[in-house]
Amino acid sequence: MKVARAVAEVLDQRNLSIATAESCTGGMIASELVNIPGVSNHFGEGYVTYSEDAKMRLLGVREETLQAHTVYSAECAREMAYGAMKKAGADIGVATTGIAGPDGGSDEYPVGLVYIAVAYKNKITTRKFIFSGDRYQIRFAACKQAFRLVLDVLG
Repeated sequence: MKVARAVAEVLDQRNLSIATAESCTGGMIASELVNIPGVSNHFGEGYVTYSEDAKMRLLGVREETLQAHTVYSAECAREMAYGAMKKAGADIGVATTGIAGPDGGSDEYPVGLVYIAVAYKNKITTRKFIFSGDRYQIRFAACKQAFRLVLDVLG
């Protein structure tokens, strides 16, 4: 994936580290990173936190956040990104949470809804997407957009 390689190049140029926190992408972001030779200098940890318990236990997502906003929210994505960055001691945290389908959607939370967050330098940037396609296509699109958001945040 070209955009993953672009992220790795920027991380290398700026000597930055990144950590991932993935729900709906299920480790795809981490997988794309480790496909790149030399990325171990910049990527040391990734968290696949599919359950609410894992999000709370591993990333410090607050139960109050999940009750008030659900796992399908910008607030949850923000806490995931921040938690991954802090727990890993990384410069950047990137997180995805949403509904890849084909089941589980509703009018309020449709299949394809994904929130992506990037934590960097005491700021967290979050974007909402609604992707179409099958489960794999939604996960792949979210992965690609996560890398694009990292690039946007890094300028």
